[in-house]
Amino acid sequence: MDFNNKAFERFAVNFRRGDLIFCEYEPGDSFYLIQEGRVQISKIMGEIEKTIDILHPGEIFGEMAILEEAPRSANASALDPVKALEFNRENFEILMRGNPQIALKLLKLFTKRIYDQRRRFMILTLDDVQAKVADVFLMLNEGQTAVDPESDERTFQTKAEDISHWAGLSAEKAREVLNHFASQRRIEIFPDKITVKNINEFARFVNSRRKQ
Repeated sequence: MDFNNKAFERFAVNFRRGDLIFCEYEPGDSFYLIQEGRVQISKIMGEIEKTIDILHPGEIFGEMAILEEAPRSANASALDPVKALEFNRENFEILMRGNPQIALKLLKLFTKRIYDQRRRFMILTLDDVQAKVADVFLMLNEGQTAVDPESDERTFQTKAEDISHWAGLSAEKAREVLNHFASQRRIEIFPDKITVKNINEFARFVNSRRKQ
């Protein structure tokens, strides 16, 4: 099912870069499917706003307003000019009844979204900044399908800025940790990718920090 066809244009909404789409704890009765641009999902932890996720076209957010009738659990803001489809409870139920294909696709998106949120939250609960960064690589590895089972080396098409978002760290701090790992020859940093020399070593390191 193509959510970019004209049949869905009536649900389209646009946000400018920097727009706050919704705030944590406010009531919500709609969710969004991103067509263009990126959306930042963040939470206030203590007195610091931490990034939980950076969402891209094809991903959804705000779905708990429909699934649980609960207040917003995080903040959502536009990192770029964003075009999205906005579904409220009324039009969502009409779509679900009228097209089982849409219902199945959205169910799969909901399931993936909930898993991704929980996985990223696991990263944020770590106190050790090196463990946070290492756990980001573990998360990325979990999403890979084509890997050599005989090798512990993994290459990820990612940059320090992406790592900082997922780890809930400043870009400066993320680069500091990545450079530290590079000096230990645990990773190799390229302009558009990062290679982890031994992903299982990172798994053991993160597990040791999570138990403390």
